[in-house]
Amino acid sequence: MSRRSRSLSLVVGAAVAALALAGCASGGSASPTESDDADAGYLTPGKLTVATGETAYYPYVIDDDPASGEGFEAAVAYAVAEELGFAAEDVEWVRTSFESAIAPGPKSFDFNIQQYTITDERKQAVDFSSPYYEASQAVVAIEGGAADGVTDIAGLKSLVLGAMAGSTSATTIDEAIDPDVEPLLYNSNEDAVAALQANQIDAIVLDLPTAYYATGVYIEDSFIVGELPVAGVPDEWGLLLAKDSPLTADVTAAVDALRENGTLAEITDEWLGSGQGVTLLK
Repeated sequence: MSRRSRSLSLVVGAAVAALALAGCASGGSASPTESDDADAGYLTPGKLTVATGETAYYPYVIDDDPASGEGFEAAVAYAVAEELGFAAEDVEWVRTSFESAIAPGPKSFDFNIQQYTITDERKQAVDFSSPYYEASQAVVAIEGGAADGVTDIAGLKSLVLGAMAGSTSATTIDEAIDPDVEPLLYNSNEDAVAALQANQIDAIVLDLPTAYYATGVYIEDSFIVGELPVAGVPDEWGLLLAKDSPLTADVTAAVDALRENGTLAEITDEWLGSGQGVTLLK
């Protein structure tokens, strides 16, 4: 591990496993199988269909297996399911690309959890729950490269930066950095990482939890240059639903309940807590 790599500090606790395997909520709403009214709006009666990425990555989903309940977003999904009254065995997973899910039209899921930032533009095509997480953006680079030694946003302007197309990371490059060189945008974070490792770009912009993991685990000799200021809209992640879904209010109420009772904070600390300070670039 390089001297400047940051590691994402994760403790896999029994609490998340218990959460993923929990049965129907003991209080609140009834099981959807007990009432015809409860089935209204669900893709499959008696089931909750949840979508995530075509490949789902750590720390959001462990080993690309969301049904395990392991990982930040897998745990959130099962917590929401329990709050809605679904047993873990009644949760069914499907896969979508990032872009196809935010496009207008019918959906193959009840909600999609894939680090979707809530924006007014996206709300024209889809619904969102209230936020389950607020992320910041960070710059990741290779030691000894052009970004090594950069300490402010001015130092980033002349660099070739990369990010996933259509992401908040890409928007943050434009609005927080306003680079002199056109950034290169990729179909996925994995493609952007490959470009960084091939020295095709000088740095990439990722959400901070992913940046911790990337620099600590899978980008050799990498480091976090710094955190970027909020640009445009806050990077608040919501569960994505079909436009005007009859489930939006209930899903939002479930997320709100999990926030208020501390469950979201516990899941966040379990999977995304880092304890590492990162410089805010100005």
